[in-house]
Amino acid sequence: MEHIYQVFLQIVDHAGYPGLFLVMTLGALGVPVGTEVVMPTAGALAATGHGHLSSVWLAGIVGTLGEVLGAAILYTIGYYGGRPFVARWGRYVGLSLHKLDIAHAFYERYGKKTVFICRFIPIIRGVSSLPAGISQMQKRYFFTYTTLGSAIFCIGLAALGGQVGNHVDAIQPYIHAIAYGILGLVIVAAIAYVAYVRSASKRGSRAA
Repeated sequence: MEHIYQVFLQIVDHAGYPGLFLVMTLGALGVPVGTEVVMPTAGALAATGHGHLSSVWLAGIVGTLGEVLGAAILYTIGYYGGRPFVARWGRYVGLSLHKLDIAHAFYERYGKKTVFICRFIPIIRGVSSLPAGISQMQKRYFFTYTTLGSAIFCIGLAALGGQVGNHVDAIQPYIHAIAYGILGLVIVAAIAYVAYVRSASKRGSRAA
């Protein structure tokens, strides 16, 4: 798996922003590109002037746009193709009905906000747009939550990589753990927020 990550990192290093856009689009389509490694590395490359990236913030924005495009494609596939499409073609891009079912379970439990929460969960984040499409979730909710979640993920990890700078190679074996730790905190905060909103809504209903 690490070898696969290195291939995608080389694409970003040599192709710059177009390469980053392509890699993040593929990641949002379920291809195992290692987005939680790609974004910090892109931020480090931009901060140190290596490769063809020159701005940490632009790297974060480009990564976000790539993810939103990939998510939109998956949403469309789910909307018009549903589970039969995944069963027939999903294996060619690393998708499976099992992954889809996991994401769908999150969607059923937490509703529309799952699209936001799943942008921070490894593996699930790459297929979380399919259940939204299959259930024909309203586009305005889908794109709002997806864009917000992807922006926090991409810009946040790019900024982390920018702070690490030249030391990114030394800590690369630990980037997964660092990224997951940060994303874990975001997930907990997001779930806590959802629980708070639901609780406030119930209190308001009883008061009425």
